[in-house]
Amino acid sequence: MNNKLDKFEKEKERMIVKMSDDTGLKQESLAWIEKSSIYKYSYNFKWMDCPIIQFPQDMIAMQELIWQVKPDLIIETGIAHGGSLIFYASILELIGEEGQILGLDIDIREHNRLEIEKHKMFKRITMIQGSSIDEYIAKQVYEFAKGKQRVLVVLDSNHTHDHVLKELELYSLLVTKESYLVVFDTVVEDMPEDFFPVRPWGKGNNPKTAVWKFLKQNDRFEIDKEIEAKLLITVAPDGYLKCVKD
Repeated sequence: MNNKLDKFEKEKERMIVKMSDDTGLKQESLAWIEKSSIYKYSYNFKWMDCPIIQFPQDMIAMQELIWQVKPDLIIETGIAHGGSLIFYASILELIGEEGQILGLDIDIREHNRLEIEKHKMFKRITMIQGSSIDEYIAKQVYEFAKGKQRVLVVLDSNHTHDHVLKELELYSLLVTKESYLVVFDTVVEDMPEDFFPVRPWGKGNNPKTAVWKFLKQNDRFEIDKEIEAKLLITVAPDGYLKCVKD
């Protein structure tokens, strides 16, 4: 049985490498992201009846990472409807340990807060309202993280370069070796110049440019290209950062 599983895994890895070398397919995937975003594709889904504004592919990747790392704490900046918080909490519930979720948002809207608080997964969730780059908020996060042995961080709030870079600088220190720092919406850099006309971010000013700058000055993290290669469709190219040093 193990030999069959090993064979399956090796074949999968071989095909992922071949797929990642297919530049035409990667271009088609990016074109699909661009076209589907016009219709707000990421708004189409729920997790346990809570809206989760993410690509299903990225949530599958997050499930794999959470199951692999088994974090004591997942910190996410950006809450919106709370679907990601519920999703992460449900995976921790299946793992069965004492893992907790800490969500940060500059504006936790009352109707969203009420829906999250009445959800059966709320027992694992704590929320803090305030800017993720406010030092007072960061201090609360560090206090909450005290004693946690395995910490995973997800950044998904304001997508401007300066904001994300500050988040990276503030919260990367909390990520433990072999865990991950995930930066969503790096794909903004790969979209056309005029794709975000009413947003303060765009090409040259986005999470991916922040990641690139961060990695030039921090050697604790490496881009996990294998995740991006197997997903093919992801809002986080160059955004799955593995912590490789204490």
